[in-house]
This record gives sequence, C-alpha cells and structure tokens, in this order.
Amino acid sequence: MSDSALWTALADPHRRAIVALLLERPRSVGEVSQVCGLSQPSTSKHLKVLREAGLVRVRQDAQRRVHALDPAPMAALDAWLAPYRTLWNGSLDALGRRLDETAPDTPEEPAPKD
Repeated sequence: MSDSALWTALADPHRRAIVALLLERPRSVGEVSQVCGLSQPSTSKHLKVLREAGLVRVRQDAQRRVHALDPAPMAALDAWLAPYRTLWNGSLDALGRRLDETAPDTPEEPAPKD
C-alpha cells in the first residue's frame, strides 16, 4: 500500500461513502451497491480500488464476497494528520480566546421598534 494509493482511493466521494458504510459493518457488494445507489459493476470497481489501497479486506462467505474495513491504513492516516489537528486546535483555541476578550460583558438590548 502506497500513500498515494491511499489518498487516490479516498479522493473519490463514492469511495468515501463506501468507507463510511463499511465502518458500520462488513457488507457484500450487493449491499454496498444498493445502499450507495451505484450499479454493481461500478461498486465492484470502487471496492477494488479500496482493496488495492489496503483500506478494505474481502472474504468469501459461500457465494458472496464480504468486504470489511482494514483499520491499519486509517490509523496511519490518523497519525499523519495528527500534527495538522494540533495546528488547527491551537488556531481554534486562539480564536476562542480572542472572541472571549472582545465579547461585551452584558448582552445588548435590542433597539425599540417604532
């Protein structure tokens, strides 16, 4: 699994919807297709990209292929995003402090209507 394959896989909104769906529980291609409103061939292509990126595992269950998320790539993605999360949290904390400093002590009365 390469980093670029992971980012490419997650760049597509249909694949992100599939990842979100598989977060709930493992599903067959037919279930994913039905819930996402995609054709079965299109769903299979998206699942293949997700498998090749290492985001999804597949297992045979009788005649069905059941797809499930593999948490390892998501953990790697989360670790990569951690410094950026810290940056944003710090910026949001600073904004909150600034807003607290400039907020009036008492709420303003609405202007009387004529």
